Amino acid sequence: MEGMTGIFGFLTGYIIPFVLVLSLLVFVHEMGHYLVGRWSGIRVLAFSVGFGPELAGFTDRHGTRWKISAIPLGGYVRFFGDEDASSKPDMDKLESMSEADRARSFAGAKLWKRAATVAAGPIANFLLAIIIFAVLFSIYGRSIADPVVAEVKPESAAAEAGILPGDLLIAIDGGKVDTFDDVRRYVSVRPEQRIVVTIERNGEKMDLPMVPKRTDMTDQFGNKMEIGLIGIVTNQEVGHFRVQTYTPLAALEEGAVQTWHIVTGTFKYIGNLFAGYMKPDQLGGPIRVAQASGQMATLGVAALLQLAAVLSVSIGLLNLMPVPVLDGGHLMFYAIEAVRGKPLGASAQEIAFRIGLAMVLSLMVFATWNDISALIG
Repeated sequence: MEGMTGIFGFLTGYIIPFVLVLSLLVFVHEMGHYLVGRWSGIRVLAFSVGFGPELAGFTDRHGTRWKISAIPLGGYVRFFGDEDASSKPDMDKLESMSEADRARSFAGAKLWKRAATVAAGPIANFLLAIIIFAVLFSIYGRSIADPVVAEVKPESAAAEAGILPGDLLIAIDGGKVDTFDDVRRYVSVRPEQRIVVTIERNGEKMDLPMVPKRTDMTDQFGNKMEIGLIGIVTNQEVGHFRVQTYTPLAALEEGAVQTWHIVTGTFKYIGNLFAGYMKPDQLGGPIRVAQASGQMATLGVAALLQLAAVLSVSIGLLNLMPVPVLDGGHLMFYAIEAVRGKPLGASAQEIAFRIGLAMVLSLMVFATWNDISALIG
């Protein structure tokens, strides 16, 4: 009986939130492809949430098969003329098509229509993130604090640079600072990298160079991460903690700002990986996403939606990588086609798709290995 209870708890606590979040993100991504493809006059054969065998589905009056498939780790839209779900064109079938059919196929569409259809998936993910953040800001507002120092940790980067309690942080590396969270966000992705913090003390501005220290942190769920810290703390007395409210329009604007922060933070993290400032074991896969989904679900719907917004941006960025089989790889092919005046040959595309698939599978295996290592470590 205890075993059954444990299994039920695992399903409701981790698997179901993970499947719901991932299915939402996949549905929105593929819906972007679908809507722009249909608008462009391209016939859609199938819209699937998940891969593998079909669990349930129906065929609409346009001949599109809408289905839920067994493996909830992605999805696809298959257009007329595609060889498979990766939108690789079936060249033999294209050559035997009539002009009318070719015009309704994906490969036979004009270049700008194909590019717009492919780009629409990641764009839909970015728009979803903006909307989620906007809804959360409209309902709950945003907790903020002034960037005023209440305490400086001994032997920290801030202490070594000369920051004192009462100092107001007004800029970092020339970029304006409005809240204490702005400081935390900027510093956390720059461990062991020199930054210049501009402070105001007794009406006088000073530039203080420092190097955030790489620090191991553990969140409330026991997840470990490495971030940069300069060692300053604020409190209610000097930071004036408060909830900032937003009108719907202002919430949309702030949602776009938060989405942009995630985009820039992701690129900074990737750059740090190549530069050696961050360890690759921070890269997570499906197991870690499932774990995070379950953890956020325990905090409520708002926390789970916030995770969904972050993951939506990540999926959008991942798909824009210039790797064949991903949306970014297709866009790369279209850029080459625009320059050459004709698409790459079938053999070149076939080789590129094989290489791209190997790269994606290798990344998935590596990320999953990190997940397993974190669980058993």
